[in-house]
Amino acid sequence: MLMTFLAIMTPFLIFIRPLQRNIFFVLYYATMILAAYVTETYYFRAVDFSHKAFLIFIVYHLICINMATFLAYGADKRAAINGSWRIPEAHLHALEFLGGWPGAYFAQKIFRHKTKKKSFRIMFWLMLVLQLAAVYIILKYLGFISF
Repeated sequence: MLMTFLAIMTPFLIFIRPLQRNIFFVLYYATMILAAYVTETYYFRAVDFSHKAFLIFIVYHLICINMATFLAYGADKRAAINGSWRIPEAHLHALEFLGGWPGAYFAQKIFRHKTKKKSFRIMFWLMLVLQLAAVYIILKYLGFISF
């Protein structure tokens, strides 16, 4: 599972520019490596990649990316209040697209951050639509849905 995670997610870190310097994606990456290592060490003794391991990987991914996205919004709100360095919007949108939109949505509501800027809100909803379209295309390609 650890090697599979590294094989899947390392290209994101290498080729997607907003993720290269995104400290919150690095936090997500580190927590996923830790989760994969613990799961591999204590729960899955075999090296083979099963459906159950894949589902656990998806659950870990969603938990970790939403935590990282929520923390990114909180850090950006704190930076906005203090007048210090801000997190670029492209970094926030990249985290949203990778599955962190629920964390982003709740962070917007809890921190009351990034809720008034219309261009940001439009891009937020566009990231959600693009992610849902990507999931649809993948499920259709794998044969899980037929319409």
